[in-house]
Amino acid sequence: MRFASFDVFRTLGFPDTRHFKPDHLFRHQSELSAAEWILFPEYWQINALIYGMGCRVFPSQASYLLGHNKIEMTRAFQTVAPAHVPVTHIRANTPDNAEELWQEMTHPFVAKLAKSSMGEGVWLIEERDQWREYLGRTDTLYVQEWLPIDRDVRVVVVGDQVLAAYWRLQSGFSFHNNVARGGSVDYSLVPAVVTDLALSVARKLGVDHAGFDIALVGDHPYLLEFNRLFGNQGIPGGGQRLREAILGYLERQSAQNDDPSRPPEPVAA
Repeated sequence: MRFASFDVFRTLGFPDTRHFKPDHLFRHQSELSAAEWILFPEYWQINALIYGMGCRVFPSQASYLLGHNKIEMTRAFQTVAPAHVPVTHIRANTPDNAEELWQEMTHPFVAKLAKSSMGEGVWLIEERDQWREYLGRTDTLYVQEWLPIDRDVRVVVVGDQVLAAYWRLQSGFSFHNNVARGGSVDYSLVPAVVTDLALSVARKLGVDHAGFDIALVGDHPYLLEFNRLFGNQGIPGGGQRLREAILGYLERQSAQNDDPSRPPEPVAA
C-alpha cells in the first residue's frame, strides 16, 4: 500500500510512506490523490481531502469530527449509549443558565471546556469562585455529575479491535487521572464490560483510532470522553504494536474497498 502522512512522528517506520508538511496540502494534490491512505492529517484538512480530493483518511472522519469537540462527542454518546453517560447539561452561558445550573447540580460537579485534552480544561467545581472562573472562560456551559472514583480506564481502540486497556490512577494531588497530569498506570485486570462498551461505541460511531476514558462506578461503566490522538506510554509494546495494529486494519479496509466518505453502517447493539 502507498501512504501519505502529515505526521512524521506518528508514522515513523510505516512502509512506502511519503511525508508532507500540512501547509503544503495544495502543492501536492496529485501525489496525495495517488496514495491509498492519507495518515494523520490535521483537522482543517479533512473536508478538502475527503470531499475535494476523494482521499481515504486515517483516523476516520468520525474520529476527527467527534474527537474535535467534547460537546459533540457527548451528544453522540447520548444517542448510542445513553445509560453510560454521566448526567450532563449543555447550555448557553447566560446569567440565568449559570445560576440555574449552580442551584440544580449536586455539588461538587465537573465543568469542562469543549476543546481541550490531557486533563486541561476540566475543573472540579466546589465553590462559587471556581464556578465564576469557569464562566469567564467559555461561551457554552458543559457540566457533568461528579463520579466517586479515584481511577478510570483507558481503552485504546484501533480499527476494529481493542488494542490495550489499563487503569489510570489519580496522582493524589489532583482529581485528574491523566498520566500527563501526574496519574499512574496500573495493569490490573479490566472488566470486559468496560472494553465491550468502548468497542461497541467506537463501531457504532465509526471511530477507528481513539483512547476512550471510562469510569467504573460499582459494576457500571460511564463514558467520559475519547481522544483521537493519544500517547502510547501505557500500551504494552508501545509504538511498534500500535503501528502493526494500524497497518493490519488498513490492509483489511483496503481489501474490503471501504469508502471513508460513506457514513458507518449501523451496528446492532
